[in-house]
Amino acid sequence: MSGKKTSCKVKQSFIISNERGLHTRPSAELVKCASSFKSSIYLIHQDLTINAKSLLGVLMLAAARGTRLSIEAEGEDAEEAVASIIDLARNKFNIHY
Repeated sequence: MSGKKTSCKVKQSFIISNERGLHTRPSAELVKCASSFKSSIYLIHQDLTINAKSLLGVLMLAAARGTRLSIEAEGEDAEEAVASIIDLARNKFNIHY
């Protein structure tokens, strides 16, 4: 056994619950979290797919409260990446008003 992790693809969805939606501060938290993983991570809303490691991309989603986003990750740490971002979203991106 080489100990090398295998690549996998994971997709889940979550709903933006922040009162003010996915504005700059929560977007920055999401990008910070996504950037800590090796996997390719994308957010999908309707016909728009963006790199979750790009602050401008995340802001382009203009995701208001109640928006359902899909997250898709592919790579050796994809499961952990998706779980971490889902957890971050559940905790309102660590932004408390």
